[in-house]
Amino acid sequence: MAAPQESSAGPESEADLVERHPCPKCKAAPGSPCRSRSGAVTSAYHTGRFTEVPKLAKELRVPTPANRGPGQPWRPGKSVPAAVDPSLPSADIRIGYARCSHLSQELDSQLDALAKHGIGRDKIFSEKISTRSKVRPQFEEALKTAREIKAHAPHCRVIFTVFEMKRLGRDAAELTALADHLTEHGLVLEMLAGPLPGIYDPTGPGKLLFGFFAAMAETERENIRESTLEGLETAARKGKYGGRPPVITDDMLHTVLRRKALGESVEQIQPALIIPTGKRKGQNPSVASIYRALAEHEKTQAYPEAVETAHADFAAVQQRDRSPV
Repeated sequence: MAAPQESSAGPESEADLVERHPCPKCKAAPGSPCRSRSGAVTSAYHTGRFTEVPKLAKELRVPTPANRGPGQPWRPGKSVPAAVDPSLPSADIRIGYARCSHLSQELDSQLDALAKHGIGRDKIFSEKISTRSKVRPQFEEALKTAREIKAHAPHCRVIFTVFEMKRLGRDAAELTALADHLTEHGLVLEMLAGPLPGIYDPTGPGKLLFGFFAAMAETERENIRESTLEGLETAARKGKYGGRPPVITDDMLHTVLRRKALGESVEQIQPALIIPTGKRKGQNPSVASIYRALAEHEKTQAYPEAVETAHADFAAVQQRDRSPV
């Protein structure tokens, strides 16, 4: 028998209203349906119980709904939370979560965005860990904290806030399951950026949109993995290994990113860059080389796990090809 479901939105059903009271006849506790002498769920609530509900006091019979399992062996349901005092002030309480995959990546932009959204640093959980990891300690701690706050302040709206969708999970199934988990616990999901910014709407249209963009994100991640793998294989056939052309070093890329953030164009930055090694040592890199480096950097930043997976897959193929048959 399925346990009664707590409703986080919308009016309570007649069964919910009845089950807020204990049954004086069968002694069923609040949150459970009535039971018969034979130990089964009754087909209707006992009169002395449903008449405790003012709007049902004149009813002759209140049937037990199908989701309570009438006729099936009786099992205790979930305990009913205490009624909320309507005089209590309600408020939005936000728990923030920030994540990136590499130790070399920065979290500051996500942390700043969450802080500007009104979330105190003591309510922001962050970590540098891949979504491929089965255990993300700070993520689990953030969820636990949000659930505990909701349990202690059911009259408040507890919002789980992230910078963007891809910080939550690696594929559509995982993202959808997480959204459902939050909804089941009366929590609200919020994203500050990405294709679906704002409060997640768990109803029909909102759920469809969330599923669509989650699937799109998964497809984009897979496309990046495949394109990276193809690039590595092409370079290997030419006797070259690695990703970004060596003409653009990490220091040069950092300079480009910093100056672009200040409003300069690539064409303005290019004359100041000097190639430190190789055949073109002492020369300026081409504008095209800079744009290629920026494009690869953007790809790596968007879905670093996809790039990592591609490199791991390529290494595995190389190892297999070198192994004696």
